[in-house]
Amino acid sequence: MEVYIDDMLVKSLKLEDHILQLKECFETLNKYGMKLNPAKCSFAVASGEFLGYLVTERGIEANPKQITTFLEMPSPKTTRETQRLTGRIAALNRFISRSTDKCLPFYQLLKGNKKFLWDDSCEEAFKQLKSYLSEPLILSKPVVRETLYLYVSVSTAAISGVLVREEGNEQRPIYYISKTLIDAETRYPAMEKLALAVVTAARKLRPYFQSHAIVVMTSQPLWTILHSPSQSGRLAKWAIELSEYDIEYRPRTAAKAQVLADFIIELGVENSNTSSSTPKWTLHVDGASSRQGSSVGLRLTSSEGEQLSNHTDLVSTLQTMKLNMRH
Repeated sequence: MEVYIDDMLVKSLKLEDHILQLKECFETLNKYGMKLNPAKCSFAVASGEFLGYLVTERGIEANPKQITTFLEMPSPKTTRETQRLTGRIAALNRFISRSTDKCLPFYQLLKGNKKFLWDDSCEEAFKQLKSYLSEPLILSKPVVRETLYLYVSVSTAAISGVLVREEGNEQRPIYYISKTLIDAETRYPAMEKLALAVVTAARKLRPYFQSHAIVVMTSQPLWTILHSPSQSGRLAKWAIELSEYDIEYRPRTAAKAQVLADFIIELGVENSNTSSSTPKWTLHVDGASSRQGSSVGLRLTSSEGEQLSNHTDLVSTLQTMKLNMRH
């Protein structure tokens, strides 16, 4: 049984179990003098609306009313209409792969007090989003104690992830997450952005992380970065935060579902588009010797003036940035 404020859902795999569970539910309600409105109740149904979503034996589906309303929306002509658009997108975020990247033109339009201008990039993003939402949106339901898999991706403006489960030879999405990078986060090395994506997923999907073993599928050495003996600062905090969960890191393999393949392909396209704008870093090496001994000191300086000397920061940046080496 699931309860959220005044909404209740009694779910059963078998009809005979359902009768017994309903009986137990009614006895509990009678015990505390609570009443139900028959007009708002549905019994022994295979699917139904709960908390704005359509719950079926296949999983959680987007509410058809919300989808229809969105598809019938005209292009916004004012700031208020754009805010209404982003509000409707927020209600469907869990169904949308990399929603922040898809909706970035809308968010940029609302940033600051600039003049409203719905340009071609906004219109194209709006059309692509409608096309995406016109396809059936179904999220799978995990089985108790089964292993779940997390894929993460980064772009210059956002981090995203998708939690999936394996069913036979297929991978089915359970939940999509996406977050806009703010201020200093936009200047994190790519490796730290990936680590932040895992941390964000763990915070957003905490119930899943608490009740399932999680395998993070990544081609990057995230485990090494998070568990380096010399780590400090935010990476150390993230490693401690993630240590309460059963998380394993594995090399990313070929996607077994088209929806997941699209997620990974988008990552490749994004990286190729943004690589040319990656800031150049200069590596300064001090190899001088003296009576006190000799050592090599390393310091990375970006074209924007940012300096890194911490070992972990250096490793993650060296793996992702273009270097101009100086002695």
